[in-house]
Amino acid sequence: MRSPLDRLRHALSFEIIALIIVVPLGALIFGFPMQDIGVVGVVSATLATLWNLVYNYGFDLILKRRSGTTQKTPRQRVLHAVLFEAGLLLVLLPFIAWYLGISLWTAFVMDISFAGFYLVYALAFNWLYDWLFPLPEWSTQPAAE
Repeated sequence: MRSPLDRLRHALSFEIIALIIVVPLGALIFGFPMQDIGVVGVVSATLATLWNLVYNYGFDLILKRRSGTTQKTPRQRVLHAVLFEAGLLLVLLPFIAWYLGISLWTAFVMDISFAGFYLVYALAFNWLYDWLFPLPEWSTQPAAE
């Protein structure tokens, strides 16, 4: 399994790269000032980073117990990304509605849009991260299907 320092590197790099992409894109698409989307982005990234650390540790524990390895198959990567975003959606919805002064429905639509971006981004980022920083155990064990 990944060390706490590796998990921190993963979580911080994930959020910093995402903010660089999502803040200007979100301001352009939703028509809010970049500062407002920036605040939503930074608060969301902070909550997501905390969620990321807890969620990935738990997911890896379960995966290791069930399959003997933390190496993910493509199907497990999709499940990993979907469950992460669903949990985060529940946490962020009230904050987005309150901060931007919009209805829960509008916040939901906005949050789903961000979640769609992050779903694809998380899948790609995690795959690339695992390729750049593989664990030694993966070289001796095939990925479970």
